Amino acid sequence: GINYKVHTFTSSGTFTAESSGSVDVLVVAGGGGGGIDFGGGGGAGGYRTATVSVTGGSHSIYVGAGGAAANASNSGSNSSFGDVISVGGGRGSGGSTYGNSAPASSGGSGGGGGGFNSTANSYGAGTSGQGNRGGSGYGASGHLPSAGGGGGGAGAVGGSASYNVGGDAGNGLASSITGSSVTRAGGGGGSTYSSSSRGAGGAGGGGAGGSSTPTVYGGSGSANTGGGGGGSYSNAGNGGSGIVIIRYAI
Repeated sequence: GINYKVHTFTSSGTFTAESSGSVDVLVVAGGGGGGIDFGGGGGAGGYRTATVSVTGGSHSIYVGAGGAAANASNSGSNSSFGDVISVGGGRGSGGSTYGNSAPASSGGSGGGGGGFNSTANSYGAGTSGQGNRGGSGYGASGHLPSAGGGGGGAGAVGGSASYNVGGDAGNGLASSITGSSVTRAGGGGGSTYSSSSRGAGGAGGGGAGGSSTPTVYGGSGSANTGGGGGGSYSNAGNGGSGIVIIRYAI
């Protein structure tokens, strides 16, 4: 069988190629943060695989941070290796009428729509070849129990919310570039009123959605998976940081 050398970057750095040749790469961007006040889940960071030719010498690696959850949560940051650029995951929409209804944004995978305020129900789009859209939020102004949509994942769209049911996030994708199968880039789950119907985080590091009764915070995306953060009523989850992995035959 072929023997490989694997370089894993969990933060930005430099890859030094001993000679020119072909390398396999996996580039995952940071996941988006979840929204609050019946907010949507954050989208997973963009997920790209490629085989590229490199020259001998130093090559810059950028590993994107996850987006912080806030009143208007933040999208994740891009990761890149040369021309292989993965787009940060879209933020989840805030859901309320109290100034937190920033719309879900597009990204590698898109964020989920929010509840409570109908202007926030729309999901964010994904990037072709990198991820999928989020799910729609549920509810209009004053309409309880509202719920947020799930964030998109690298492998599937985010689920839409329904009456008192948060949308489940889209699952990520598995890669065996390191020699064993690991799933990354799952979206964040959507929030809801009741803790029994919170949206599940997507396989691959996505955080679960939270609830208001009782108060359950949204889960954060797992570090170095590009997972999206879960939406919640109060404290939503942050997106998980990305990762860059390079493999070549020796």
